[in-house]
Amino acid sequence: MASRATSRSDEEIQRDILAELAWEPRVQPNEIGVAVQEGVVTLRGWVDNYAKKWAAERAAHRVQWVRAVANDLEVRLPSSAERNDPDLAAAVTRSLEWDAFVPTAEIDVTVSQGWVVLRGQVEWEYQRRAAEQAVRRLAGVRGLTNGITVESHEQPEPDEIFGRIQSALVRSVETDAAGIDIRIDGDSVVLTGNVRSWLEREEAERVAWSAPGVTSVDNHITVRL
Repeated sequence: MASRATSRSDEEIQRDILAELAWEPRVQPNEIGVAVQEGVVTLRGWVDNYAKKWAAERAAHRVQWVRAVANDLEVRLPSSAERNDPDLAAAVTRSLEWDAFVPTAEIDVTVSQGWVVLRGQVEWEYQRRAAEQAVRRLAGVRGLTNGITVESHEQPEPDEIFGRIQSALVRSVETDAAGIDIRIDGDSVVLTGNVRSWLEREEAERVAWSAPGVTSVDNHITVRL
């Protein structure tokens, strides 16, 4: 049985990303240029909505050995998708209201030339992410800045936070807990270590955010080449 490759060249990573983009039904791969240097991917070109820009970025992150992605894709809305800022702001507000995970009373919405800015405070990171998800798929969005912060009402002891995160990482099939180090500083978590893929790095961050009382996660985990 052939052993699994322990590293990939930039050219091989580029080919894998192009294949992944071709596999992703939400994007048109001919619209997107891919450059790779030392495992760092740059996406260039243009797409006709913000959701495609996000989907292309996620597709690149799914490829093993990708260390980071610079998403320079431009959003060029077709005339049929153009919306003025008041209409888009109303659509954003309705979308947030219809999402059961989003505490809309805590969130402010600003729209300028199709760029949406979310501000406010929520208790959990999943609420922050749900607000972003509710907006990025709307027609007429050119860009999105998520300025929502997490402010927890719970204040568990650092040892309790550490134990919960460590146990969750061990349980997760998507992370190698042995490669991840955890440091607790008050209500902040610092993650370091090495993992096999960007998605594993992202999963470790999600796990850390899920611990009660955590208000920030500083993710210094690197993807090993």
